Amino acid sequence: MSHSHEDLPPVTTEVHDNSWSANLETPAHAEDPDVVVEQAIDAVEMTTAGNHVNLVSHADHGHPDTYLFDALADAFGETISMEYVQQCGCGGHVTRVHREA
Repeated sequence: MSHSHEDLPPVTTEVHDNSWSANLETPAHAEDPDVVVEQAIDAVEMTTAGNHVNLVSHADHGHPDTYLFDALADAFGETISMEYVQQCGCGGHVTRVHREA
């Protein structure tokens, strides 16, 4: 895992052998879409095969298909599948990423 934003705590510190949600809506995430992408990749890496992570991204960056989907596809290829779930009442977006392998 690589973090260029060392002062920001990781989105998780444990491997999740279940489905879970990663909060990518903090003020630090709102300031920098690169942080969202980095921590989304970390969250998927920390999710075991057969499970999914719901990536809840900040509204300030718009729909995740404009910046997040391609980054995840580049990082994981066919070992994941993604689906856009919904826009939250607060304006954020939920993307479900299934770990296939």
